[in-house]
Order: sequence, then C-alpha cells, then structure tokens
Amino acid sequence: MSPIATPAVPVAERVVDEQAQRVGARIRALRRAHGLTLMQVAERTGLSHPFLSQLERGHARPSMVSLERIAQALGTSQVELLAAGDPQQPDPDDPRPQVLRSTEGARGPFSQGEARLLVRGARAFEPLEWVGANTDPGDYYVHDEDEFLYVIEGRVLLDLGDDGTTSLGPGDSAYYRGGTPHRWRSADGARFRLIVVKQKPQLADPPTRRRRDRSHP
Repeated sequence: MSPIATPAVPVAERVVDEQAQRVGARIRALRRAHGLTLMQVAERTGLSHPFLSQLERGHARPSMVSLERIAQALGTSQVELLAAGDPQQPDPDDPRPQVLRSTEGARGPFSQGEARLLVRGARAFEPLEWVGANTDPGDYYVHDEDEFLYVIEGRVLLDLGDDGTTSLGPGDSAYYRGGTPHRWRSADGARFRLIVVKQKPQLADPPTRRRRDRSHP
C-alpha cells in the first residue's frame, strides 16, 4: 500500500522560526489588550491586513521600520517587541547586574541587516548591535526618542533627512534628537557594525489616530 501523501504547507503559512512566533504572539496580545482589530492596526501603521495577520502567526518577519510603526500603534517600543523574541525573559524586579554573552540577546534578521538587543528586560536605555552590508538604506526611521550611533567596523553613510548625509568610519559617532528622520547604508558594499542606543520611550496608550508620517517620500 502506497503511503498517504502529506499536503505541502504553503510557504506563506510556515512559521519563520520560534523567535518570529514569539514576537508575533506578543504583538497579538498587545493588540487584543488594547481592543484593536487587525484592520485598525493596519490603518494606523500603513501596513497591510494580510501582512499583519501573517506576522502575528509567526509566518512573516517585519523590518525594523515596520516594527517601529507597530510599536507606536500599540503604545510600546520597537525594542520591547524585539525583546519578546528572547526565550530567556528576566524577572523585572531582579536588581542584580546583568551580563550578556556574545551569543545571547534577542536577534532579528531584517532586510537591512541583523539587530541584536544588548540587554534583557526593561532598562533605562535600549542598546542594539546592528550588523549589515546593505547599499539600499530602505525607509527612514522616525521616532520620538533621542538616539546615539557609534561605528565599530566598516564605513556607513548616515542620512539625516534635511540635515544631510554624512560618511562615518570606525570610532565615529552621531547623536540626533527625537523626530529626526534617519537611515544608513554601507558606503562601499562592505560589512559594517554599529552600536545604536535609543532613549527609553515614554510609553502611552496607542494614539486614537495614525500619526503623520514625518519621513521623506
């Protein structure tokens, strides 16, 4: 007797990985806690309903820009959503110092590179390690918090919207105020590595309407 064939799972219906599944579950929990539908979140973020549905089920992975839009719509932070992918969730009341090894920390591979969260849990500031080699800068990031960037390796072009584009190399840094459109790319197609530290956001209830997009077209 020939075996019964198992139906193939469509690519769009496959879970990307356990981290994507945990991040999606956190987004769904926050959305439901605020009494929002997927259509309402889609309207506030400018992301499609099907994409958000796949994201909540772990069948898609957001860009960092999309993650920022979702965080604003749900009254949380981009880093808090990324941190949900870490299988080791710390006790928020534990006052002891925290050490992360190079193999630890929530990671997120995205179209413009890979981000690694350098702390666990709620902290006074939010440091990320960012590794990439992208020559396409992608969309602008825009958020209310101040941000600091330090180049460890490689050369990057930092685009600050109306404030211009500047070339940065190892040891160079930049600080920009909240509300400043910003994005970066490799200056020569080679790998670069950054430390990005964002001010901890003042979390609030989700806005009642979609914020004006302050990024460039």
